This record gives sequence, structure tokens and C-alpha cells, in this order.
Amino acid sequence: MVPSRFRTRLPRAAAITAMVVALGTPVGSASATAIPAATVDGSAPDRSPSVAESRGGGHGQAWSGSWATAPQWPMPSNEWLGPNWSMDGFGGQSVRQVVRLSTGGSHLRIRLSNLYGTMPLRVTGATIAKTGVGAAIRPGTMLPLTFGHAPHATIPPGQTLNSDAVPLSAAPLERLTVTLYFAEPTGPATFHQGGLTTTYRAVGDHRFDNGAEAYAGGTSHSWYYLTGVDVAGGPQAARGAVVAFGDSITDGAISTPDADNRYPDELAERLVAAGKPIGVLNAGINGNMVLTDSPCFAGDKGVGRFTRDALDQPGVRAAIVLEGINDIVPSGDIGCGAPPLLTAEQIIEGHRELIRAAHARKIKIIGATLTPIKGNDLYYSVQNEAVRDEVNQWIRSGGEYDAVVDLDRVLADPEDSDAMRPAYAAEDKLHPNDAGMRAMASAINLRIL
Repeated sequence: MVPSRFRTRLPRAAAITAMVVALGTPVGSASATAIPAATVDGSAPDRSPSVAESRGGGHGQAWSGSWATAPQWPMPSNEWLGPNWSMDGFGGQSVRQVVRLSTGGSHLRIRLSNLYGTMPLRVTGATIAKTGVGAAIRPGTMLPLTFGHAPHATIPPGQTLNSDAVPLSAAPLERLTVTLYFAEPTGPATFHQGGLTTTYRAVGDHRFDNGAEAYAGGTSHSWYYLTGVDVAGGPQAARGAVVAFGDSITDGAISTPDADNRYPDELAERLVAAGKPIGVLNAGINGNMVLTDSPCFAGDKGVGRFTRDALDQPGVRAAIVLEGINDIVPSGDIGCGAPPLLTAEQIIEGHRELIRAAHARKIKIIGATLTPIKGNDLYYSVQNEAVRDEVNQWIRSGGEYDAVVDLDRVLADPEDSDAMRPAYAAEDKLHPNDAGMRAMASAINLRIL
């Protein structure tokens, strides 16, 4: 549980800002190599032998990521970020999850992760369909998913798995519903806490239910085991994907739930409107830091997860990095261990490590300046502002990123450049609201993608 001294000290929005209010299982050494892109016709990609994978049938086009989220350790629920089911996991239950694609295709597959599992994950069965209202799906669109042509699968701890391809044609920005059924106890679940999208749970096997009646027993705003949906084929086949990599601002914290108003969602809408079939994948995690693992809930450090969560995404062609605020302002010890104080030079060297990793894979990497923090009592100080300014000056003028998006200046208040423009700021003065998310996406020159 969250210490009462912390609960009473912060209002709800400020508590989200603090980003360390959930106490969870300490981060261990489990890791997995993300599954590389395969072709729809099942030709074998290069891959690590430790990765569990299945391949599907189709027309031979390469896969491209259309939706993704970054996996996290299981963690307890808390009063600010809402309930989640990760600590208990599932058993004899169906989990129905909704995602919005960024690009369309004639064939789809899903990606599942047991990265932080402590036991084999047995998926009894799964389906995919076009989303109706709430937990309901559109009649006539449901298809069973298979894994290596079997209706069930077992994913060892620390590994990931692709489903086979299914011939379900989906349009850009269309919502899909993935339902997983677990007949046996799963143990604590690899999940993504800040989904900002309603997930539904039902007792028993309700994979094939068109209606929502069985799913009336409880909801969560997190995603469980599901880390990606890939597309291939179709008249406007995706030409690769761009990964938005970062912390809670990328993850969409304080944007409107169930509205897909995160800045990567807004960027996807711009690309669709411009007729550019490029996927946008969100690899943000609330509280994430460039250089420090979080033993509570903010995920593996950016330099540790960048290859897995960004560079290994199917069809990735570019990555946008917006991260470092949480390295400047460690949140202190509330039971998670106190992160170290870092200098601008250390944070810059962390960014350089990300740049080297992207360039080694011939992937374009775009640096985003760190957004304003003045007005937030937990984050702003004269000393912290000096570090933010130094990091931003290097991002702007260092010449090491392939391109730069100056989100600091886009969001800054004309009357006080250290603060966020009131029209763009959420209550905590740190996170952008929906309008701020749109402004961020609008600032990205689509040609650099």
C-alpha cells in the first residue's frame, strides 16, 4: 500500500506527477529479446533461439507494428492510478482488451509477453474482432487466434510469442478487441499499467461472446500480456513504423481515458490524414528514467529497454525520444529506494547511448527537448531548471540526434518560458492536457519520419 504520509501530502494530479506511488515486486533479471519481424508467408527471420515464436500464412508482405505498449513488472493497485489485476493474475477467466491501430492491413497478428512472469504462461485460447460498444464486439468479425497452428500456447518466463496471421482486414485508426482465456492460474501478470483504455474481465471462457454481458464484473485501465498488434498487406500496406519512446508524457498520463488523445495517437491521426501509412507505436512508461531502473513501477531504465521496446519493433524506421525529466528530479524514497541525483552530463551520456544503439541498427533517432516543469512543486527548482536547460541546449545544438523536435518551446508559456502554457497544461503543471498532446504531435515534421 502507499504510505499515508504520501497519500495525504499530494492531491490526485500531483500524485500522478510523483510517479512513484505504487509499491511492487522489485525488478529482477528476467529479460527477453523481442520477436523480430517475420513475413506473413512464414519465412523464417533471424532470431535469438531463446525467443518463442510462431509464424502465420499470408501473401509474403513484411510485418509492421501498428499498436504497441511497453511491458512492466506486476504492481499493486493504488488510489491514484486505479485498480489493476497484475499481482493476482488470472485463472478461469477471460480478459478482453481494446486497442486502436495506427495503420491498417489485410492480415493481423498479436504479440504476447511473459517477460516478467515467474512461471510458464498457458494461454488456453484467444480471439480477435472489431470493437463494438464497451466490451461488445461487432457481429461477424470475430476470428480465433492460433499459435503455431494450435489454438493454445505456453510462453516460458521471460519470453514472448507471436500469434499466427489472421485474414482480418482493418483500416487505419480502427479499434480491435483481443480476448484471452486462461483456464489455469497465471501467477502475477506482465502488463502495462497506464493503458488509459478500459479492459474487461469475465469468469469462465467468454472468448467468443459478441455481447458484453459476461464482462460486467469489473474493469481496469491496464493492458495484460498483450504488447503488440502487427499488420501486413492490403492496398495501403504500412511502410514501417515510428516508435515514441519516453515516460509518462509519452504514455499519455492525465490525457482523457478511452479517447486515444496521447501525443503518439495524435501523431498517428496526422499521418493518416496526410496519406502516409506509417505506424506509430507508444513505448512510454509512467515515471520511466533514462539511467535508473525503478524497483516499484516505472519500468526498466531507458538505456536498458530501448532495444527491446523500440528498436526490435517490427518494421521500425525511426524513434522519437522524450525522456529525462525523472532523471533530473528523483522522487525520493517512499519504499522503492531513492533514485540517484544525476547531472546534466550523465543524462546527456544516457541519450548518447540511445543514439548509438539506434545508429548501429541504421534506425533514425529524433530527440525531443524536455518539456516545462515550473509550477509543479515536486519537480521545479532553480537547480532542476538549470539541469533541464543544459540537457535541452545539448539536444537542440549538439548535432548528435538525426533531427530535433523542440517540444519545450512548443509548450512553453510566452509569459514565462520555464512554465507550460496554461492552455496546454494539466492541473499538475507538468503533464500536457489533451490540447497540449495535440500541440506536441502537430510540432513533428512528418517528413523526418
